[in-house]
Amino acid sequence: MVKKTTIKSDIEIAQDAAMLPIKEIAQKVGLKEDDLELFGKYKAKISNEALAKISTNQSGKIILVTSINPTPAGEGKSTVTVGLGDAFNRIGKKAMIAIREPSLGPTMGIKGGATGGGFSQVLPMEDINLHFTGDFHAITTANNALAAFIDNHLHQGNELNIDPRRIVWKRAVDLNDRALRKVIIGLGGPTQGVPREDGFDITVASEIMAVFCLASDLKDLKERLSRMVVAYNYDKQPVTVGDLRVEGALTLLLKDAIKPNLVQTIEHTPALVHGGPFANIAHGCNSVIATHAASKLADYVITEAGFGADLGAEKFLHIKSRSAGIKPEAVVIVATIRALKMHGGVPKHDLASEHTAALTKGFANLKKHIETIKSFGLPIVVAINKFVSDTDAEIKTLLELCKQEDVPAALTEVWEKGGEGGIDLAEKLLDVIGREENHFHPLYELSDSIEQKVRTVVQKVYGGKDVEFTAAAKKQLTNFDALGWSNLPVCMAKTQYSLSDNPAKLGSPSDFTVTVREFKPSIGAGFIVALTGDVMTMPGLPKKPSALNMDVDEAGNAVGLF
Repeated sequence: MVKKTTIKSDIEIAQDAAMLPIKEIAQKVGLKEDDLELFGKYKAKISNEALAKISTNQSGKIILVTSINPTPAGEGKSTVTVGLGDAFNRIGKKAMIAIREPSLGPTMGIKGGATGGGFSQVLPMEDINLHFTGDFHAITTANNALAAFIDNHLHQGNELNIDPRRIVWKRAVDLNDRALRKVIIGLGGPTQGVPREDGFDITVASEIMAVFCLASDLKDLKERLSRMVVAYNYDKQPVTVGDLRVEGALTLLLKDAIKPNLVQTIEHTPALVHGGPFANIAHGCNSVIATHAASKLADYVITEAGFGADLGAEKFLHIKSRSAGIKPEAVVIVATIRALKMHGGVPKHDLASEHTAALTKGFANLKKHIETIKSFGLPIVVAINKFVSDTDAEIKTLLELCKQEDVPAALTEVWEKGGEGGIDLAEKLLDVIGREENHFHPLYELSDSIEQKVRTVVQKVYGGKDVEFTAAAKKQLTNFDALGWSNLPVCMAKTQYSLSDNPAKLGSPSDFTVTVREFKPSIGAGFIVALTGDVMTMPGLPKKPSALNMDVDEAGNAVGLF
């Protein structure tokens, strides 16, 4: 009788892994116990004093990991990011990982966490995917404290002449909860406040999250918070946090959260997990402070940006790199044969079958992302994240397609083999970094109009024909120009599933027009959000959320967490 092999879940693999004390992980990158603020045995924050001490160190090379447009078939971008960091250390390179913290929204919903998978995970995975060190709680609290200050200002006489109909600051909660998208507050009479319409964003869509992740230090955090626009007065002029004089209180709530979190991978590679804006409704990158810290502690930093290269990578290169003065050395584009077949028209239930023709058709999606990253002047390596259902013919086809685009590709098996499965990818990256010239440059200038910036992204990154702006959006553009906001980069809020603003258009659609329905100024973060399609800043839960599989055993161990 043939004995069946049981494949362990991600959480079972993580719980079986032997972690080292975080003090030993810190020693690998030259940090001492006094440089840490411990959260138990396996988690720590790096102190402000340590961050100041390492700031004069030589900066390491930053490698950005992105992917094709995601599908239900899965791409494994975080898994490749973690495995690549382990691979660099396996071949004798001093490397660190810098990634985002997961939100409870997708964790309890459908997408899952953001700690990698299989034998390429950051640990302790259940802590990181749940409450971690309380950073998201601090951001949520600061967001809602600001909302309370605004409503109290109205109740106490409205000295700033705020128009209650033009308050743009929403409350926040770090969960998917569609019932909170639109609410009425202040009911119950004069003592209960001023009645008005309000709503909730998910915490990762709050501008405070974006400010938190783009701030360079505590002083910059306070200055950015003070610039955030929360409302408009009866003269239609912006009212800021600085006008309310509460930026100090908000900074106080965030003073500990702003310190980056140090954890480890299964193979004990040091990892900084800090900040977590979504890439479809925000800029999708971990904190600047963590990325800078990693670059001062290691020779190579492996970081990622959310979703495909049309979202997270574009925003990393146009927003984060500009703001933080970062120049990435190379970009990894993660693709799976399964996902490319789905982009080529194969339904999910048939992905295990061989379909080289559909793979070739779906390659158009990867090809467009390759063209996009090349247009930024950056070296590229494609990581083919291998699944057991991939056939030799399909692997050969994809390798040949990448060769035709003059882009090296590495078959990557980090889910199954950990860092060992990423060695070919690491070596190919070292080769392109040493061999190819880096001519990194943005695709638009800050002096371009907002309209032109949006059109550049749509045409050069998405491959679209043009952009349409609603009447409301056009009016906003005129107002923004008068307020002096036109020199900011744009942050496109768009579906992650398609290069277009229609999630049903897979592959590499062409001849499409993207509609911008409205803009949202994020002046503290330093960008203008362009809202397209039906992307919402408060997602809802699916019919069968992941939470249905979650539990805890009598010993307090998490069960069913991926």
